[in-house]
Amino acid sequence: MKIIPIPCLSDNYSYLIICEKTGQAGVVDPAEFSPVWEKIHQQSIELVAILNTHHHWDHVSGNTKLIDKIPGLKVYGHHSDQGRIPGQNVFLDDGDIVTIGNLEGHITFNPGHTTGAVSYYFEDAAFTGDTMFAGGCGRLFEGTAGQMYRSLNEKIGAHPSATKIYFGHEYTESNLQFALSVEPGNQTLQEKMTQVQEIRSKGGYTTPSTLESEKQTNPFLRCDSTEIQELFKQRKPQKEVTPIAVLKEIRLMKDSF
Repeated sequence: MKIIPIPCLSDNYSYLIICEKTGQAGVVDPAEFSPVWEKIHQQSIELVAILNTHHHWDHVSGNTKLIDKIPGLKVYGHHSDQGRIPGQNVFLDDGDIVTIGNLEGHITFNPGHTTGAVSYYFEDAAFTGDTMFAGGCGRLFEGTAGQMYRSLNEKIGAHPSATKIYFGHEYTESNLQFALSVEPGNQTLQEKMTQVQEIRSKGGYTTPSTLESEKQTNPFLRCDSTEIQELFKQRKPQKEVTPIAVLKEIRLMKDSF
């Protein structure tokens, strides 16, 4: 398997997933047509599928032109996104399987950012869209804090620690700035910020992260952190400290950070 990140728009990532044995490929969240089309031709591959993680325009805007160029493409998304993803013709649910050449991908339903968000797992790689970012998570546009907590910690978080996290936006540096504001004593987080700043100063990508790294540095996977919980108590002294309440509060903080 070969994975190629494709920068799109101002800070989006689309990804090509290539079966090297057959030359077939799928594209995750084609945010724009032109950069995706250019990369397809550079690689001399056969695009057979579009894998959408959710319906937002900045993840599906390339769908229509790709379908026009390649009739018969399979266009995947959660069944609840029917009518919201352009060209969708395969309607997924939790645990379903998709194939690209000889590659087999497994679907995890992870609502929170939207009600129909899914992640795609191929071998040791997870494509999480706007559910899990490096150092953060998506805004709660349609889902609840409880859904997002379970999606991050119980669904995505249940996978092996070595799982590579391919996320939907290059938000890593700003996400880690926020993470440091709620858990400044986290030395691993401090070290990751230094690494990320060096990568970005050279124009590099911070994708992929790993699930192990996220569990050590992502505040939305660290709702049991003593430091983060103490901050919650200071802000909400009358409220019971629960992981979901903590996630909800720090997500609200991040919204205005």
